[in-house]
Amino acid sequence: MYQTLLNKAVFFLPHLASGIIIFMIFWLLGLTIKKTIIKATAKTYPGRKQVFALIAKLTNITFLVFGIITALNNMGINVAALIAGLGLTSFGLGFALKDALSNILSGILVLIYRPFRINDLIKIGDTTGTVTNIDLRYITIQADDKKVLIPNANLFNTAITVLNKE
Repeated sequence: MYQTLLNKAVFFLPHLASGIIIFMIFWLLGLTIKKTIIKATAKTYPGRKQVFALIAKLTNITFLVFGIITALNNMGINVAALIAGLGLTSFGLGFALKDALSNILSGILVLIYRPFRINDLIKIGDTTGTVTNIDLRYITIQADDKKVLIPNANLFNTAITVLNKE
């Protein structure tokens, strides 16, 4: 019994080592591409630092996921069920987080197209105020003596009037 266990371990060790090497390659490649994206865009697009940092992070996560799946497959583990499970999980999370994802994607579009900037006086619906912060989920407007948070998804359903540009 110990002999068969030892034989299986000896047979599995090269697969384990190659799986670890494959994962390390994907991990290093993801980090390198992430740093390259951040460095290359910092000088070219300094006002859109948040957007490119998000793209760089998503790229790194994508490389990690592909690295894990490739390494497990190389070690002899059947990843078909894992990939199907990831697909179903993503589908379920997409429905569950529909509003949050809508705000985040709208925030990315706001950061890319920049219809207004911080310190601009804008009117959205019935709210008029100065933009104090633009985030991925919402924008912050200082209106009179109150702070108003407007979800980014609302920006694409409501008319926006930029009253002055700073």
